[in-house]
Amino acid sequence: MQSHLQYLTRDQVDTGRWDQCIHTAANGLIYGYSWYLDGMARHWDALVWNDYEAVMPLTWNRKWGIQYIYTPPFVQQLGIFTKAAVTKEMETAFLNELPKRFRFTELFLNYAHPGSHPTRSNFICPLHGSYEQLRNNYRNVLLKNLKRAAHAGLEYTTQLQAAVVLDAWRELYGARFQHVRTHHYQRFKKICEQHPHHVVVRAAVCANALCSAVILLKDHRRLYLMVSVTWPAGKGKQANRFLLDSIFREFAGTQLLFDFEGSDIPGIAMYFKNFGAIDQPYYFYRYNRLPRLVKWLKS
Repeated sequence: MQSHLQYLTRDQVDTGRWDQCIHTAANGLIYGYSWYLDGMARHWDALVWNDYEAVMPLTWNRKWGIQYIYTPPFVQQLGIFTKAAVTKEMETAFLNELPKRFRFTELFLNYAHPGSHPTRSNFICPLHGSYEQLRNNYRNVLLKNLKRAAHAGLEYTTQLQAAVVLDAWRELYGARFQHVRTHHYQRFKKICEQHPHHVVVRAAVCANALCSAVILLKDHRRLYLMVSVTWPAGKGKQANRFLLDSIFREFAGTQLLFDFEGSDIPGIAMYFKNFGAIDQPYYFYRYNRLPRLVKWLKS
């Protein structure tokens, strides 16, 4: 198998064939497209199996002359993408290539990998049924909160720019995510500006004041909950629950999955489960072959 596996630098990647592989892969995710990688990663190279039958993006950086693989902010999971199943043999062949070029790796592998690594939770909810069918999967606590939201004067709107939501998220929550730097926000904001057909922005307002808002990314398979903000005034109104419920209503009956993008935090995980979401775990892969005396500072 390894004789058919080649390492390509970014400028050697055939973008058309690459993106077609991601598009048709059984486990294709928006994070794997060339335009998204170009936008969010400082550098990326690739492992390609045969004629783009399977691909693996390698997002990398360099510090003190040492190249290492990392997962950029606003990228949840990468790994191997292919039409066929990701077998243990395939995974081993791909992962064995990494230490030949990189001394350190921390990488989140997508949900279709064989499952021999530590897991992270990611909750998804199919939107295939009617809104009534989706609502039947809501837990009672959510239904009670939605009744309260119905009397709060909330309205659902599509008239909001992604930059407004992203700036608010950084202002309200940025201190909790020290690893997300200014250039990461700028990169994600630029993606939203350059690829508006992949961006869905929705908000809940009350008396013309913003209460809750989200930035979703969209491909032909999923809606990805990338950014979610609730202002203090919206918490007592159950604004975020109202907003997500309204999104479910809007996209009910499509072939999309709603991807909550996490979480391992028990309270947040339970919140997602209240919408009928199920866990589709992905995997964390790490190795460290740095010299012992090197104090590693990830960026």
